[in-house]
This record gives sequence, structure tokens and C-alpha cells, in this order.
Amino acid sequence: MRMTPEGHGTGDVRVPRLVGLMAVDARESARARGLVVEAPGRPDFPHAVVDYVVRQYPQPGTPVPRHSVVHVWLDLAEGEGGGGVREPRGPLPPPGGLRRELEEPGAVAPLVLLSSP
Repeated sequence: MRMTPEGHGTGDVRVPRLVGLMAVDARESARARGLVVEAPGRPDFPHAVVDYVVRQYPQPGTPVPRHSVVHVWLDLAEGEGGGGVREPRGPLPPPGGLRRELEEPGAVAPLVLLSSP
């Protein structure tokens, strides 16, 4: 087997560091070395642009055969939105029935007296 400066054997390349790169730049960096990038669970990855790579496998510097797949995990950059927390957080509404919407800020809902027969 003939040794090359890029990797251990003919056809081997070293995985570039993709963490911190935008998705579009990570794809281009890997493509330039003859590698393929995939994002598990992200069918829209070929069209992702502003998402940042937060994790990758194999690790940077690992020698792999040309045309190997590098898996990346993405997240949006700070200030770019995202779903946030989707579960309700406290404070919980007070116990009891429905609350009546007030007509004006600071207005008091009319008192309704009920009588029993």
C-alpha cells in the first residue's frame, strides 16, 4: 500500500473539522476532500444553510476512505429562532373554573350572585 501525505493509504483522507461551520460550509469542506456529509434525522439537510454543526462523527483528523460519510448534528445559531421550550412552565393557573376576560386593563369583573331554590 502506498502512503500519501493526506491519509494512511491510497485513497484515504483525513476528516476535516466541521464543528462550528454553517451547514453549507460543512458540506463544501467535506466535498472538497471527497467526503459525503449526512445529518441523521434531518431530511432537509441538503437545503440547510444557517444551521451550525455542533457535533460530528468521525472526529476531525480521523483517516477514512475517500467517499466515506461524515455524520453531523446541527443547531440554529443564537438569535436565529428555534422552537424553544414546548412544554408549559409555571406558574400554573389558579384552581377553579374558567376565568372571565376583563374588558379593560384594571377593570373588575362584575360580581354575580347565585341563589339556590
